Amino acid sequence: MTEKGKLYLIPTPLGDYDPALVLPAPVFEVISGLKTFVVEEVRTARRFLSAAGLKGHIGELEFHELNEHTAPAEVDAFAKLFADGNNVGLLSEAGLPAVADPGALLVALCHREGIEVVPLTGPSSLMMALMASGLNGQSFAFNGYLPVKPEERRNALKTLEKRSSQLRQSQIFIETPYRNDSLLADILASCGGRTKVCVAADITLESAYIKTRTVEQWKREVPVIGKRPCVFIILA
Repeated sequence: MTEKGKLYLIPTPLGDYDPALVLPAPVFEVISGLKTFVVEEVRTARRFLSAAGLKGHIGELEFHELNEHTAPAEVDAFAKLFADGNNVGLLSEAGLPAVADPGALLVALCHREGIEVVPLTGPSSLMMALMASGLNGQSFAFNGYLPVKPEERRNALKTLEKRSSQLRQSQIFIETPYRNDSLLADILASCGGRTKVCVAADITLESAYIKTRTVEQWKREVPVIGKRPCVFIILA
């Protein structure tokens, strides 16, 4: 039986800046030793890897896309990439691979196939938002994306608010950037005045905006988030 390689979960910056500002040196050392990458978007991956020290060597690398359009059979085929001890890097558009990210499918495959998974240290928008929110960091839940349809989304918000009140638990969720402002409007329309809401946009960027206020306070001055990457947290 030939030795199988490892899967390295490679973090990426949360914005367009020098990766060395947020990634530790060992991450770059791992990247320099890899030739095969499974990525959510090849163009973005090339740009990141070039900035991470592989400029001039991108043409020597092998890329395989894994995104919401990848069929299950294609995911299963990735097991062949680890043959003969070949190590593989997983890159995501989400900052950290496999969290609210299609890369979780590859991680699950590796566990089924007995392939070692190695997570590397990097910025997590979810944890950084929670750290900076002043809300409950002892008990929290990540709920991913809420429903797209307005009525279903408002009902989901009411359910999360009720759960938060019952458990005293911070409820974390995200949205596709172009729906940020409509989501905030639904939060303010659906939740009680005393419920605390953290809006954390552009985390780690110079334009970072992280504020926690009650619904009642937010209604007095509603920010325009626009299409900036944003994390929302509520605590009732």
